[in-house]
Amino acid sequence: MNILYLLHDRLQIAFMLFMIIIGIWGCFLFFTGRSITGDFWGALVIGEGLVIAEAIVGILLYIGGARPQRDIFHILYAAVAVISIPATFAFTRGRDNRFEALIYGLLGFFLMGIAIRTRTTALFAM
Repeated sequence: MNILYLLHDRLQIAFMLFMIIIGIWGCFLFFTGRSITGDFWGALVIGEGLVIAEAIVGILLYIGGARPQRDIFHILYAAVAVISIPATFAFTRGRDNRFEALIYGLLGFFLMGIAIRTRTTALFAM
């Protein structure tokens, strides 16, 4: 079970740092007047993959009996993190204009905050 804790923790840190990069990158694209590139779309897919992998490990921990102290909030924040990128893609209808770059940049910073918040509710109790 300890390896799952470690994996869950490291995936969370990777996701948080990755979302900081997405936030900076999206805002950079906006402020330099550029639209979203294929590289940026790929980075968003990688970020979504990170959070899905983290959620799967979290589900395995939950099934194994590990419960976050404030489990309802931890699960709520995790659900928000998982659905945010696809929901934003649906909201923007997949457009890749300059304004959408700002939306995804701000989303990156929002998800960074969500990742920090999930960390504060993640103190597991066995």
